Amino acid sequence: MIPDSPPRSAFLTGAAGALPSRTVAVLEAIKHAILVGELKSGRPLVETDLAAVLGVSKTPVREALKTLAGAGLVTMHPYKGAVVRTLDDQQARHIYDLRLLLEPEALGRVVTARYDWTNAHHALDRADASADQAERSLANRDFHHELYAGCGNPLLVRMLDDLRDQTALVSAAAWRQDPTLLPLVPSWEHEAAEHRSILNAARDDDCDRAAYLLTAHITSFVQRNCPATPEAASRLRVGLGEEIENYG
Repeated sequence: MIPDSPPRSAFLTGAAGALPSRTVAVLEAIKHAILVGELKSGRPLVETDLAAVLGVSKTPVREALKTLAGAGLVTMHPYKGAVVRTLDDQQARHIYDLRLLLEPEALGRVVTARYDWTNAHHALDRADASADQAERSLANRDFHHELYAGCGNPLLVRMLDDLRDQTALVSAAAWRQDPTLLPLVPSWEHEAAEHRSILNAARDDDCDRAAYLLTAHITSFVQRNCPATPEAASRLRVGLGEEIENYG
């Protein structure tokens, strides 16, 4: 059992036996634990402990950790072993900068292709019905995947999938925020409404509006969670206040 961890989780044992490839199953189980915040940033990933929890040998665990390191979710240290990657504000901004460059463009291509948005609607419904933040986070990840899944470029989809997974480290981490910003941080209902607006624009075949709303949605998140400077945080206080007033 992993030290200082909760009892064995059902998704770990379930995922380990659900896929034909043991290494892939182990990878998905560890990745899921990172994405929902059970394995938090900076957490050591000890091969023997993970192998015991998952009921496998160390070999598939070792291979899974190497793959997760390549995807940017795990950091490998020569002498300390693997840990869940920790992102500072600058690294987080770099990840979101790439999303801002790629995701709205991909969404525009999907809208042009007259995509079937049924799965995106289902993801939002799952998010609304979620019992906790972990379930809601996974549903929202599925929603964002649907925004670019039909762009017609599998390399672009893979890049955005990796970026989407890395942004989970930002969402799950306990970022230090300016206390004066907290009253202005939108609720999950607000963010859900932003998702609905993006989807409505996409469903109406309005490429420009869908891309604009998605850009604003991503930009707002990164500015709230890791403003570049104290001056930016100050501007954000004013900007968020105006945005919330307009939104209401």
